[in-house]
Amino acid sequence: MTKPSLPELLHAAVTAVGGVERPGQVTMATAVADAVDDSSHLLVQAGTGTGKSLGYLVPALAHGERVVIATATLALQRQLVERDLPRTVDALHPLLRRRPQFAMLKGRSNYLCLHRLHEGAPQDEDEGLFDQFESAAPTSKLGKDLLRMRDWADETETGDRDDLTPGVSDKAWSQVSVSSRECLGASKCAYGAECFAEMARERAKLSDVVVTNHALLAIDAIEGAPVLPQHEVLIVDEAHELVSRVTGVATGELTPGQVNRAVRRSAKLVNEKVADGLQTAAEGFERIMELALPGRLEEIPEDLGYALMALRDAAREVVSALGSTRDKSVQDEDAVRKQALAMVETVHGVAERITNGSEWDVVWYERHDRFGASLRVAPLSVSGLLREKLFNDRSVVLTSATLKLGGDFNGVGASLGLSPEGTTGEDVPQWKGLDVGSPFDYPKQGILYVAKHLATPGREGSRGDMMDELAELVEAAGGRTLGLFSSMRAAQAAAEELRGRLDHPILLQGEETLGELIRNFAADPKTCLFGTLSLWQGVDVPGPSCQLVVMDRIPFPRPDDPLMSARQKAVEEGGGNGFMAVAATHAALLMAQGAGRLVRATGDRGVVAVLDPRLANARYGSYLRASLPNFWYTTDRNQARRSLAAIDAAAAAEGK
Repeated sequence: MTKPSLPELLHAAVTAVGGVERPGQVTMATAVADAVDDSSHLLVQAGTGTGKSLGYLVPALAHGERVVIATATLALQRQLVERDLPRTVDALHPLLRRRPQFAMLKGRSNYLCLHRLHEGAPQDEDEGLFDQFESAAPTSKLGKDLLRMRDWADETETGDRDDLTPGVSDKAWSQVSVSSRECLGASKCAYGAECFAEMARERAKLSDVVVTNHALLAIDAIEGAPVLPQHEVLIVDEAHELVSRVTGVATGELTPGQVNRAVRRSAKLVNEKVADGLQTAAEGFERIMELALPGRLEEIPEDLGYALMALRDAAREVVSALGSTRDKSVQDEDAVRKQALAMVETVHGVAERITNGSEWDVVWYERHDRFGASLRVAPLSVSGLLREKLFNDRSVVLTSATLKLGGDFNGVGASLGLSPEGTTGEDVPQWKGLDVGSPFDYPKQGILYVAKHLATPGREGSRGDMMDELAELVEAAGGRTLGLFSSMRAAQAAAEELRGRLDHPILLQGEETLGELIRNFAADPKTCLFGTLSLWQGVDVPGPSCQLVVMDRIPFPRPDDPLMSARQKAVEEGGGNGFMAVAATHAALLMAQGAGRLVRATGDRGVVAVLDPRLANARYGSYLRASLPNFWYTTDRNQARRSLAAIDAAAAAEGK
């Protein structure tokens, strides 16, 4: 029997999911198949509506080697595992004459730990928490959640936190989960044979396709201890998020609360002298942190340096002592020890990393109203790490609706450690960039309006002219507005102002869960939804409820953001343009994501309004505009209002 062609397979899969085959999807599938066949790398921009999931799933399944797919969001992981993969596998089975297996794999702390559930978490600040199980009706929300999770443990097949509905707080979940460092290991644990995390790993080892997240991919790459099964093909979806997720995994943090918890957990397990040493070092660190002012530490101040060295040395003593003593009076002592060891090792590792003072690290203080001060350390860049760890020994496909910034892929490529496209040389990963376009007719479906007449926004302070403009646009649109703001403070101020001016309901991020807000926004076309970062990327509302997307200003990183400003400075010291490489690239990605909220279906019409004149007037404005969908462009405020009013009238006439 002849091998089925890629177009045949794609047609079968698209039919099975009830979709429509699109030229961009066919182009993408062919390019993915070519990259996989010749073990090269591909960056592919696939606009909303292309059907990119099938564009990579079909060639990956047809290839027959093991594939890992990493996504940034839970929503896409669920879509792949619960909808796209089952239907695609069913559709391809008769053609391929085999049924590829697939599985989801997450980090260990995402799975319920049966040892923790039955034996209890080591208690310090929450003594007696599990005693609430013994009472017939626990009164606190935490107690009720713990009881519910105990019942759920008997029913669930996965133990995956995301399968627990309704969900529980991080605090409740931490009582029934462990990190990989805290885990006893299946062979030493009384519950090892039933362990949900181990079962997930076993399923992944036996599967042809493993769906995971960017964070686990980063841990697999950075920590050198493989958590993902061996694979020949890696597909990174939502790839515009990868650098920030890898940076997050590679970031260390020390807080007084965290250090004190490590002291309390280890004090009962080591001799008094060693325990007192860590206690004294923790007190010294806490005194320094009480005076900490937010900002980057280009050099470590002498007093902080001494405090960190004391913490490092005392933590090392505790780690050594934990390895050599045993206390038979402590119930289930191995688990208690393992968890204490994990906490102290983290303190030691971060303190040592900061005192070593690598030129490739950035160190800074942060201060939160609720949590107090923290000391953080992050890599200046993850590009070298990604080049070394990501692109060796496998074919990598990175895809997103926004990878092409300012007209090419080189900006995103550089952040991933890739040399400009076409560069040759030893140890230089070869890659190709491909934009398969979008099925939408952006110039006819959308308008990009820049409010050129407004004053340039300052760092702080009210923008009366911007509020007037926003109110007039929302009125012209008849509600139907998604407001994307550069800060929570700006979103709150706009919501408060417009609630006083307009009759349209204004929903504000933070006042309800995100899912509830988006549902309410979609249900009533007269409603507006205002918010910040997660709305720039997380809203998918096709139809008449979202016909105006407003950005209050270009979302450059804050000038006092320690990591971004350090990265910008490093580019400048290397002779590059730091502003364009870091700040403008960051803004372009966010704006492209934000503008992508407008047109989600072929019938959608609307306006993206940017209330920042710099997009029209500044030299970098053309770079940012070239990163957005190809909407019809205007700076005429009357044109924008007339268009919005006409779109509103048309939707109203259709009864929407």
